[in-house]
Amino acid sequence: MTQHEPYEEYEQHDGISELWAMIPSNDDRTRPIAPTPPEQSDPPRPRRLRRRLIALVATVLVLAVAGTYVSLTLSAPVGAAAAVFHSPTVDKSPAATIALPGYGESAISISGADDYLGPTATGVFASSGGNGALPMASISKLITAMVVLSAKPLGASGTGRTITWDKTDAALYDKYYLLNATIAAMKNGSSMSEHDALETMLVVSACNYAEAMADWAFGSNAGFVSATRKWLKANGLTGTTMVEPTGLDDRNTSTPSDLIALGKLAMANPAVAAMVGKTSLDVPALAGLPSTNDLLGTDGVNGIKTGTLDTEGSDLLYSAVVPIRTGLSLTVIGVVLAGPTRASVDDDVKKTISSIQDGFHDTQLGSQGQVVGSYSTPWGAKASMVLAKDADAFTWSDTPITSTMKTTTPGNGKSGEEVGNVTWVAGKTTETVPVVLKGNIRGPSAWWRLTHPAELLGK
Repeated sequence: MTQHEPYEEYEQHDGISELWAMIPSNDDRTRPIAPTPPEQSDPPRPRRLRRRLIALVATVLVLAVAGTYVSLTLSAPVGAAAAVFHSPTVDKSPAATIALPGYGESAISISGADDYLGPTATGVFASSGGNGALPMASISKLITAMVVLSAKPLGASGTGRTITWDKTDAALYDKYYLLNATIAAMKNGSSMSEHDALETMLVVSACNYAEAMADWAFGSNAGFVSATRKWLKANGLTGTTMVEPTGLDDRNTSTPSDLIALGKLAMANPAVAAMVGKTSLDVPALAGLPSTNDLLGTDGVNGIKTGTLDTEGSDLLYSAVVPIRTGLSLTVIGVVLAGPTRASVDDDVKKTISSIQDGFHDTQLGSQGQVVGSYSTPWGAKASMVLAKDADAFTWSDTPITSTMKTTTPGNGKSGEEVGNVTWVAGKTTETVPVVLKGNIRGPSAWWRLTHPAELLGK
């Protein structure tokens, strides 16, 4: 094989001849060989280290940021649950109507219900027909009794002095019999206590006893009228006039407001209150004579005095203890002047008392489980606010009822947890009921925290 056979062989395979041509010839071997320039992909060692360091720092920073993000989102406080309130409302009750007579003049006063009716109810709470002075008939005898007692009190014994009737006193029976007035037996020389004489005058409305007691206490009608005027003025009854003790004279007049005040004075006197509440006399020799007040014992009526004049109509000054609810009774003092008949006055007084009772009622404010609001969170947790128990209030007429709701903002709230209260105010009546959760308010999941950074960190 010759020297060039290898070349020829390589020349025939895959262009190897080109590689052979790159080998320097003998002529070229004496020239220096240029160094091969470094490749761009193989940088010096310091540059590679720097790039690796930058990559490492970047990785650390990314991991640090990621760790901080996770830590912040998982531990960041969540916003308060949004609340929607449905504060309970109460339908307004209809206004009460006091049924007063449509004739003459009338008025009522109510004590014991200041929290419901206000303090002015103890004056004249309702009236009809005006407040003019009208004949008061035998209601005059109540004033006679009060004036006599102011001059001749019953004392510690409660019976007062003993009175012996003489011929002049006994003659009064015939005088008033002829006048067709109410009378009771009074024998010459008989005796009775001051208490029994006053009781006979008030319970059976005996005119002869009224004049006899006025003369006994003051010596004459003039003396009685003078003392009566002073007593009326001292007690502020400036709308009342008395010219004699029985009421047969229609110049004995008074106003509804004065008679309301008189009724209070009478019922504040234990002896008088006991007398006017009797349905019949228990006085010796006269026991069993019936009271002229047919309403005693009906609808709580416990007094006070009737009056009738043929020309002026029927009058009634009355007192009643009116039950409203367990533990609450009211005292009503009322008057009717110039009624058509005794029966019609009695019937209308019963209607008046009934209308007072009807004006009071229980009002439901809310019921247990009633929804009064709701909570919701950005992560979808929801719960209702409900009343923990029933609530009601005892009210008068159309008294306005207002409600105020106070709540807290729960984080993770459990069903049944107290979150506030509702307070209702009706006049001076206040009722407060707790508000509790219905449903649980759970905290956000880790996934929600990680995927909602704006809600957690954006504020």
